[in-house]
Amino acid sequence: MCCPVEGRDAMTIDFIGQPGPDSARPYSAATRAAGLVFVSGRTAPHDPANGIHRGDTAADQVRAALAVIAEVLHEAGSSFDRIVQMTMLITDPSDYDACNAEYVKHFPGGLPARHTARFGVPTDAKVGFACIALALA
Repeated sequence: MCCPVEGRDAMTIDFIGQPGPDSARPYSAATRAAGLVFVSGRTAPHDPANGIHRGDTAADQVRAALAVIAEVLHEAGSSFDRIVQMTMLITDPSDYDACNAEYVKHFPGGLPARHTARFGVPTDAKVGFACIALALA
């Protein structure tokens, strides 16, 4: 769901996928402003009670997390091939090569600018992503 808000400079900011009032995740899935889409950090989905598992390997988790990014971009009015900057977050530097090997498969038309950093989250996620993309006209 998208909610526009008017700023002081009359620029509209759209909030996509806002959390509910009791959510443990106090951020929107994405925001759209000034022709850009900003996607919040996403990891591979994990909900064992519903048969959804994050993936055993770093490559599995890269595929699953990038699929989530693609869904959020679609909802926000953009697409994977419009990503201009990607942030890759990894928990274990020894997974870097495996993450890169899978990551490059998702950008056959050219690699966006990227920042990579080590992160820690209270889950067993090996990798996460956030990005900035051009909104579709």
